[in-house]
Amino acid sequence: YPGSSRGGTSEGTYNISALVTIATKTFLRYDKLRVLIDSIRKFYPTVTIIIADDSQDIEHVQGPHIEQYFMPFGKGWFAGRNLAISQVTTKYVLWVDDDFIFTTRTKVEKLVDVLEKTSLDLVGGAVREITGYTTTYRQQISVQPGTEEGDCLRMRQGYHHTIEGFPDCVVTDGVINFFLARTEKVLQVGFDPRLNRVAHLEFFIDGLGILHVGSCSNVVVDHASKIKLPWLKSASEKQYAKFRYPNITKDMINTEQCLFYFKNHFKCMTGN
Repeated sequence: YPGSSRGGTSEGTYNISALVTIATKTFLRYDKLRVLIDSIRKFYPTVTIIIADDSQDIEHVQGPHIEQYFMPFGKGWFAGRNLAISQVTTKYVLWVDDDFIFTTRTKVEKLVDVLEKTSLDLVGGAVREITGYTTTYRQQISVQPGTEEGDCLRMRQGYHHTIEGFPDCVVTDGVINFFLARTEKVLQVGFDPRLNRVAHLEFFIDGLGILHVGSCSNVVVDHASKIKLPWLKSASEKQYAKFRYPNITKDMINTEQCLFYFKNHFKCMTGN
């Protein structure tokens, strides 16, 4: 596919369209989704983009190599991830949020190169905010064996060691919402659909012992600005905020704690 790969001397020349599918979950943000797609197409015109959509007033996002799957309204974050990734047929899936923007620094080939040349199953990149602040959100996650009552989950920021041959990459246990992964391994772990509003590290917790995770700071995607004066927000933006940033209720806390206890067998959790 001409123009579908931007391989350089260090990462070789990979046919990204044949190896990678880009997956995202969208909810009430078609304006940002279209900006994301336009930015992807500047660099990867023939890569398949899969969209899981649980918006209320749906809009059809059309174009070559785009697949849009609709869900019941407000079905949820992890349910959408499951749907999108279940439709991936390539070796790798690149997960992106619907308000990301690809730039010249978003070189997917570099992430492919890491997975092709190491035993890692998933490698995260970095996300750059409009302020210039860039984060990889690297997390060390471990389980301290306990009694019959349960084990203890330990989480802290950081990583284990640098990856040989890839000086900008490290081995860690959890990364930011921008990662390339072996499709079959992500499907093996899955995303618990009971976590429908606020969840991220739960996927990596479920993947302990299954996923080998890395993080590279030299592959960067931009994050659309979230700074907007309240009186300038549209109705859909206000509705999105209500769902995306809900008031944490006792039921939400109970759901997460019940999953940790009954599914993961954790009786306690520590972290920073």
